[in-house]
Amino acid sequence: MTDLSHLAIPGSEIALRVTPKASRNEIRVGDEGLRAYVTVVPENGKANAAVVKLLAKALGVAKSRLTMIRGETARDKVFRLD
Repeated sequence: MTDLSHLAIPGSEIALRVTPKASRNEIRVGDEGLRAYVTVVPENGKANAAVVKLLAKALGVAKSRLTMIRGETARDKVFRLD
């Protein structure tokens, strides 16, 4: 699991690109930024819930501290850490 605890600053915004229906759940840090891969399908918010869970675990914070600002139905999402 990727450790993103250095990004866990209250009030910070975290942008990432999501790939649903991947072979495993993981977050990768690359030249173009953060990429999240989740195994669930993008139906009824299932992929968004999986991304929140995965991101919260990587940041070392509670899921309730993450708020999606943009990207409810898009692959590019922005979260705010409260």
